[in-house]
Amino acid sequence: MKTIDLKIPDIGDTDEIELLKWNYQAGQTFSEGDELCDLITDKAAFSLEAPQKGKIIKIIVPERSKVKVGDVVAIAEVDS
Repeated sequence: MKTIDLKIPDIGDTDEIELLKWNYQAGQTFSEGDELCDLITDKAAFSLEAPQKGKIIKIIVPERSKVKVGDVVAIAEVDS
């Protein structure tokens, strides 16, 4: 197992992104493609998808927080 940073993806031309809601909490397992959290901009709503199967180790950014592209919002443990 290894740990990875879960980061806000580049979703286009926007500066304002809000992490609206976490769909998984620390300690919960997830599968590849699961929607880990809901994000919203002034133009669209989207989700941060899990890059692979794993488990949330620590949530860094709480719900209703403003974030930017590349910000680390959580740490996960995944298979190497």
